[in-house]
Amino acid sequence: MAATTDLSWDDLKAMIAALAEQSRETDRQLRELKRQIGGLGDKFGYFAEGMALPTMERLLRRRFHMEIVNPRSRIRKDGREREYDVLAWANGKVNTVVVVEVKSRVKREAIGQLIEQLETLFDFLPELKGKARVGILAGIDWDAGVEEEAQAAGLYTARIRDEMFELTTPKGFKPRRW
Repeated sequence: MAATTDLSWDDLKAMIAALAEQSRETDRQLRELKRQIGGLGDKFGYFAEGMALPTMERLLRRRFHMEIVNPRSRIRKDGREREYDVLAWANGKVNTVVVVEVKSRVKREAIGQLIEQLETLFDFLPELKGKARVGILAGIDWDAGVEEEAQAAGLYTARIRDEMFELTTPKGFKPRRW
């Protein structure tokens, strides 16, 4: 025969209060864990950028004739902030800016993010107005179909493998120039 337990209303309220407190603590721990995981993702992204930077810089100078190559550029203007993984440009005949967005894992949202960076570049760097803008989306791992979507949007694509930065756009690819 099962034992019965008589709970008073006060006992029940105390149990509910204890459960609510445990729930708040669990929520706090989850927020902290998300913050830590996000920090690891940022560090891995910076690692990916740094790992490929020497070959990326060579490619930007040789293939795109860039004169200035700035990794991790952070610009603050009118209370807004923008960070570019790599920002490169050349004057004269080339007269082009190349914005490179590097991801450890490239998801569909990265396409819109890079296009938005290209479209608002002159808001943050008006001194570059008059230059054509070209984007390169680079990553270590790509979600299915994203590389092709990026190319269809007019972006160069690149993969980072064994500390090498390699363009993966097909021969004859014509990028969109913003």
